[in-house]
Amino acid sequence: MTQLPTSPTTKKLGLVIDLDICVGCHACAVNCKEWNTSGHSAPLTDLDPYGAKPKGVWFNRIHTFEAVSAETGTSRTVHFPKSCLHCEDAPCVTVCPTGASYKREEDGIVLVNAETCIGCKLCSWACPYGAREFDEDEGVMKKCTLCVDRIYNKELPEESRVPACVSTCPPGARHFGDLGDPNSDVSKLVAAREGYALMPEQGTKPVNRYLPPRARGPEMAAASPRMLQHKDDQPNGAGLLARWVDRILSE
Repeated sequence: MTQLPTSPTTKKLGLVIDLDICVGCHACAVNCKEWNTSGHSAPLTDLDPYGAKPKGVWFNRIHTFEAVSAETGTSRTVHFPKSCLHCEDAPCVTVCPTGASYKREEDGIVLVNAETCIGCKLCSWACPYGAREFDEDEGVMKKCTLCVDRIYNKELPEESRVPACVSTCPPGARHFGDLGDPNSDVSKLVAAREGYALMPEQGTKPVNRYLPPRARGPEMAAASPRMLQHKDDQPNGAGLLARWVDRILSE
């Protein structure tokens, strides 16, 4: 099995996603697809894209839910983007029998080497977030790379050296930086907005963080990510964050 880095640096590149201002436009998903289909993990295959059952490889997927106040029943729409969280203790890496899935020592990014991937799908079964994408046409597993071929590309202007999803977000809901540096802009943003890790009980130590929706007056004071519901749920059935995440990953 593959080992995680034994002497990683403190650098932890990742994303911070603001659920308060994400409008669910899918621009991040589309630009991610456009960049990566000719980049590090190319191609991102589409099968029967205009047919009755289209499917393909998407590194970013956006789910839409209703946040409901347990006290008043007032709701608001919350869009939840999901991609690889580049976990510190990444189970997708340690279950890989060929070493194809690996975590970089220098920046913590989790990648897949398509040359050695045998398509066994163990990594997708091990990932608690459902963030792996199997390319049926290529027969290998693929995933978000944080646009590693872009963020280190010195041929691009410095302001463009961010993941494609960050560069294209219309409302500025996505941020990129070093979450291992407490003085970085993203770390300060997480601290100021009480950003949280997704499903910390899984013990994977995800790097990415989510900023919760802010209350919109007294009627939404009780609404929070812990109350997010699927459209088919009853208002009083929200439960804990784990229930919400379970619904997300089951979509």
